Amino acid sequence: MKETDREAVATAVQRVAGMLQRPDQLDKVEQYRRREARKKASVEARLKAAIQSQLDGVRTGLSQLHNALNDVKDIQRSLADVSKDWRQSINTIESLKDVKDAVVRHSQLAAAVENLKNIFSVPEIVRETQDLIEQGALLQAHRKLMDLECSRDGLMYEQYRMDSGNTRDMTLIHSYFGSTQGLSDELAKQLWMVLQRSLVTVRRDPTLLVSVVRIIEREEKIDRRILDRKKQTSFVPPGRPKNWKEKMFAILDRTVTTRIEGTQADTRESDKMWLVRHLEIIRKYVLDDLIVAKNLMVQCFPPHYEIFRNLLSMYHQALSTRMQELASEDLEANEIVSLLTWVLNTYTSAEMMGNTELAPEVDVSILEPLLSPDVVSELLDTYMSTLTSNIIAWLRKALETDKKDWIKETEPEADQDGFFQTTLPAIVFQMFEQNLQVAAQISEDLKTKVLVLCLQQMNSFLSRYKEEAQSYKEEHLRNRQHPHCYVQYMIAIINNCQTFKESIVSLKRKYLKNEMEEGMSLSQPSMDGILDTIAKEGCSSLLEEVFLDLEQHLSELMTRKWLLGSNAVDIICVTVEDYFNDFAKIKKPYKKRMTAEAQRRVVLEYLRAVMQKRISFRSAEERKEGAERMVREAAQLRLLFRKLASGFGEDADGHCDTIVAIAEVIKLTDPSLLYLEVSTLVSKYPDIRDEHIGALLAMRGDTSRDMKQTIIETLEQGPTQANPNYVPLFKEIVVPSLNVAKLLK
Repeated sequence: MKETDREAVATAVQRVAGMLQRPDQLDKVEQYRRREARKKASVEARLKAAIQSQLDGVRTGLSQLHNALNDVKDIQRSLADVSKDWRQSINTIESLKDVKDAVVRHSQLAAAVENLKNIFSVPEIVRETQDLIEQGALLQAHRKLMDLECSRDGLMYEQYRMDSGNTRDMTLIHSYFGSTQGLSDELAKQLWMVLQRSLVTVRRDPTLLVSVVRIIEREEKIDRRILDRKKQTSFVPPGRPKNWKEKMFAILDRTVTTRIEGTQADTRESDKMWLVRHLEIIRKYVLDDLIVAKNLMVQCFPPHYEIFRNLLSMYHQALSTRMQELASEDLEANEIVSLLTWVLNTYTSAEMMGNTELAPEVDVSILEPLLSPDVVSELLDTYMSTLTSNIIAWLRKALETDKKDWIKETEPEADQDGFFQTTLPAIVFQMFEQNLQVAAQISEDLKTKVLVLCLQQMNSFLSRYKEEAQSYKEEHLRNRQHPHCYVQYMIAIINNCQTFKESIVSLKRKYLKNEMEEGMSLSQPSMDGILDTIAKEGCSSLLEEVFLDLEQHLSELMTRKWLLGSNAVDIICVTVEDYFNDFAKIKKPYKKRMTAEAQRRVVLEYLRAVMQKRISFRSAEERKEGAERMVREAAQLRLLFRKLASGFGEDADGHCDTIVAIAEVIKLTDPSLLYLEVSTLVSKYPDIRDEHIGALLAMRGDTSRDMKQTIIETLEQGPTQANPNYVPLFKEIVVPSLNVAKLLK
């Protein structure tokens, strides 16, 4: 208390100090004192009132506790009296058993009286209900059926409640209402028939479908009520619960499955396109049904039925089962493609589940796949295996067909630029295109696999193509009169190589992603190499054809007949030009190489004639005449090959200059300068060997054996530096021995 007083005094001092901070406030001291006195009086009054209120509450509580104590004592005395009376009345209660039995009988009679009207009218209600079911008045029939079941269940419940062990009376009631279960089954049968045709019914008579749903909802409520009562009484009427809602969904599920399975109208034996037709009918039916379900059926069912979601699940499951069945059959390659295209693409496309009329209820991104990845992989493996066999067979057949064209009496067709060609590249790559387009419909991965397969088989095919072209050439060489258009078809084979190259590049560019080109480009050089080999061998065979015709004229070169005025080179030029008129139908890359090769071989044969020692000049005049003739013929050949090489943009003079260089050695009049001339020749053509120099000096006819030996030995001592761009020519020329030279001479 002392502490409280001190705090009060301190607070008062602080308040007074706050009031008297200025001199002018001293005049108001009396006013401040009266105000504080009023406040004090007010606080004291409130304290007194609060204390008084508390005292009154305590007084009242004590009074109530006293009264409660008295009441408890009174109750205790009353309970003692009741206990005494109860003990005295036990015998009396036992004597009232007859009254109890009378009450039970009264209850039974009351229930019987209450249902008496229904009991007597059961046969009539059964007939009326049967008639209503037959007339299709399902709601009215169900109302009467409910009345019958209610009467039966009420009587059975009362009997069960009064005497659950009395099975005789329960059986009696059940047999009397025996027709009720039959009516229930008959009504259910009508309901299921309506549900089986619900997609049609909802368009023609939606009220009928609504009635069916209302009946099912009524039965569901009754089921729930009875199951709730079962928890309390353990009594369940016969036939309950009916679970008609569950059965309804089972009926719809079976209906969907039957509808999917029933769309197959054809078999492979009757129609090769049976699967395509079957899948298209499924697509159309499923889309139409789901649109009807979304727009019409949803309005006939309570929202908690989620009818569209459930139907969607049923259709998806039925489709998955059907696709599994189809996948397990022994499908052909085109059928596998049709199935996988439908399953992987069509099903989720705008033509089916992705249709705008089904959005947003149907989200294709969350739909489960119709076929498992393992089944899809197995189908793809089967497809690839079958496709491999088919491609091999197709390529073999295409080559056989092309070979038959090679022996025709008519020229092959020409393309828009006039180049000979056969249909083989077009057939092969059309086949590849078709298979790649089909694979692209399924997936990018399959498209890549098919492209790899096509390129692999192309590699093998080109090897066979090379062998057949070689056989074609050999067959012709055995009889050059057959086939009649050998040159033209060999040109077509050469051109086909270029077409194949371009087609392979085009195919890869069209069907290969950029990031995969590196890995796939490995097969390209191999195929290019085979194609170049085929074309090169084809060009060589054509040039062999040319040189077989030139053989006689080439043999006249560097002979006495040639020196005296043979027109062999004129005939060679005319013949080569005539052949190259036909060779104009060869495409530029190969024609360019062929022209260069023709020039090289003509010059090579010319030089070979020089080195075969067919002639030995007898005088300086003959050497001069022969050398000048060689220069003229070199110019003639140069002119020819310039003409043939026009349009290629390359120099066609290189090989012809070799003839001129040889002529310079022959034309030399001073034998003492031979070493210098020959050394110049060797420096230009470093592949010239000793026997070439010996043959050339022997052809001059004025060189002694010692001089030849001296020149050759001197040249051997001097190193020769080859031009890096030099193409060896003399190394292909074999100089015959002296005996052979004498025979030729």
